[in-house]
Amino acid sequence: MSLARISRQLPRLASNARAFSVSTRQMAGGDTGAPRSGGAAQSDAFTKREKANEDHYVKRQEAEKLAALKKKIADHEADLAKTREEVEKLQKK
Repeated sequence: MSLARISRQLPRLASNARAFSVSTRQMAGGDTGAPRSGGAAQSDAFTKREKANEDHYVKRQEAEKLAALKKKIADHEADLAKTREEVEKLQKK
């Protein structure tokens, strides 16, 4: 088999694509998911908005838990008042 025939059977690569690269990919701070270093983390609008959203979510969750606890306390106090009334009725007899 000739070399020309073998080369025609090989899959063709794009002319501008390289099959193998020896250089490493350069990434900026924060590209890999790590926090950005320095003052950029404090002044980034996205970081501030993300923190505000997280704070709002936590505050809302805590408010829901507090409301549930207050309702539970009110229910227990109502049951306690009812029990006290029954005890008073029994003591009068």
